[in-house]
Amino acid sequence: QVQLVESGGGSVQAGGSLRLSCEASADIYSMGWFRQAPGKERERVATVSNSGTTSYRDSIKGRFTISKDNAKNTLYLQMNNLKPEDTAMYYCAADGDWSRLWRGQAINWGQGTQVTVSS
Repeated sequence: QVQLVESGGGSVQAGGSLRLSCEASADIYSMGWFRQAPGKERERVATVSNSGTTSYRDSIKGRFTISKDNAKNTLYLQMNNLKPEDTAMYYCAADGDWSRLWRGQAINWGQGTQVTVSS
């Protein structure tokens, strides 16, 4: 029902910055970013609820910021001070149920954008 298209990935050196974007085809309340590195399980990076409450995994607190532009139906992830361990495919997710999104069971997913951080 809702199409999501990510962009903004790329290759950067450690300490660099990237801004990821996720454009949605329709308005949706809860959105988030997940990532998956080769050979590892997909993990939640950050989410924002319909009330504006944000949640971050501990390893990226203070470095990443999640935000939404409701006028554009677009989700962003500003990533600063990137580290090699941040290298992964980043996926945008959206769901009307925040708890389902938080558990990694969102009903809407993008195709992903690759982030590669070299040292």
